[in-house]
Amino acid sequence: MLATFSMASMTDVVFLLLVFFMVTSAFVFPTALEVDLPESSQQTPLKPTTRMFIDAEGAYYVAAPEADPVAVPADSLAIFIQAIAPADSLGAVAVYADAAVPYGKVVEVLNIGADNAIKMVLATKPASPAKTEEQP
Repeated sequence: MLATFSMASMTDVVFLLLVFFMVTSAFVFPTALEVDLPESSQQTPLKPTTRMFIDAEGAYYVAAPEADPVAVPADSLAIFIQAIAPADSLGAVAVYADAAVPYGKVVEVLNIGADNAIKMVLATKPASPAKTEEQP
């Protein structure tokens, strides 16, 4: 008498476990504003967790690490940045400015960081390799 072991039931169990974990796992969606970042060929290896957003309309938002962005009036922007920046492990603030934002608004935010001895990192999206090769 020859004893054989059928793997059919084992594949059913593995498939059910796979479906179970896919259904019960939480998908992580970033809670950020829709900002169209300008392109850059240089990227920083570490990213600050404290974020500051400037949307296309010029409104300011500040987000502490692991928190949702909060709308901030322009006159109290320095106070918010001073309060939140030390919570970051790098002691820096990532500035996400929409590509349509005037350059002057971005410079104002960078100046607030410089006046308060806070490192500011301007966030960009990576440029495609084809675009970087075309440039002289």
